[in-house]
Amino acid sequence: MQARLNDVIDRALDSGRITGTVVLVHRDGEPVFRRAAGLADREAGMPVAFDTIFRLASVTKPIVAATALAMVERGLFALSDPVAKYLPWFRPPLGDGSVPDITIHHLLTHTAGLVYDPALERLPADRAISMGLSDTDLDFETNFSRHNAVPLAFPPGTRWAYSFATDILGAAIAAIHGGTLEDAVVRFIAGPLGMKDTRFHVTDPARLAAPYGDAEPRPVRMPDGWAGGDPAGWTLTFSPNRIFNPRAFQSGGAGMVGTATDVMTLFDMLAGGGGDILSGDLVEAGLSNRIGALDMDEPGVRFGYFGAVVTDRRLAMTPQSPGTVRWGGVYGLDWFIDRVNGLTALLVTNNAMEGCTGAFPLDIRDAIYGV
Repeated sequence: MQARLNDVIDRALDSGRITGTVVLVHRDGEPVFRRAAGLADREAGMPVAFDTIFRLASVTKPIVAATALAMVERGLFALSDPVAKYLPWFRPPLGDGSVPDITIHHLLTHTAGLVYDPALERLPADRAISMGLSDTDLDFETNFSRHNAVPLAFPPGTRWAYSFATDILGAAIAAIHGGTLEDAVVRFIAGPLGMKDTRFHVTDPARLAAPYGDAEPRPVRMPDGWAGGDPAGWTLTFSPNRIFNPRAFQSGGAGMVGTATDVMTLFDMLAGGGGDILSGDLVEAGLSNRIGALDMDEPGVRFGYFGAVVTDRRLAMTPQSPGTVRWGGVYGLDWFIDRVNGLTALLVTNNAMEGCTGAFPLDIRDAIYGV
């Protein structure tokens, strides 16, 4: 495995597709592969290290989901609670004008009727809705209450659609906890696990990796407002400077930074059954299919509370075992937990989108399994 992984990493760096990366693979909680390679800042010649801080994008989501479940564990709210109980300002209607109940469960599973729709960010300035990647000076209420004038895409619980639901979940967590979302994440997850750099602000700017966007002949250093393509055909607007804006709402879906070793600590906790953080029952629920027979965008997978769950590896075209949970982040991250094989893997790069939706994460996956 080590030889295969090193070969994949070397080829990606040599070709220029990847600027810098950290790849971690654990078996039953013990490291079996660990490498930091390439450049955190190409122009400055700064190498990637294991304590390099990366923008996490959607790897923020499982951190916030774990925070929510830890609070459920302590009886602070229930998965069945309506979100409006904690966020009375968030009541988006259906197309017929009726206002349905959106629950915490709907937010965790992306079945709330919300969608990542770039058109929402292109509305007139007084109605535009930031979805977590773009910069903004708006707080949770000012930004997301604007959705009360935009009908939901479908009745909650009737479909699955990837969305900014975790941002709404983060707003609810902050309201319930009584403070910021970061306060709650640190209190329930990052603090107990020793994830000292996993925050909605940069703990040490000198260790922050520069972000790069896919381009030919090599990735370009990402300016603020960089537009990048998504496989679904969307154009995503990246604002790397958002992490330095204290006025921007703390995006539970895309707003954190952290180190690879920090994030791997979270995934080891989940793979190991929760430890002192979460009960085994809640971890099992979060790592299992929670959407029943609802279809996702890709065959052979369903969704839990932390990410996609492989239900049919032939349809999913993956060597990962059924029950494997996986997801990524558009700044260039990918991860999976395969409990059948005892494997937990995390790939972090500073390359959008290659490190998330390109060939590199697939090559890393196949090298781990030897296929």
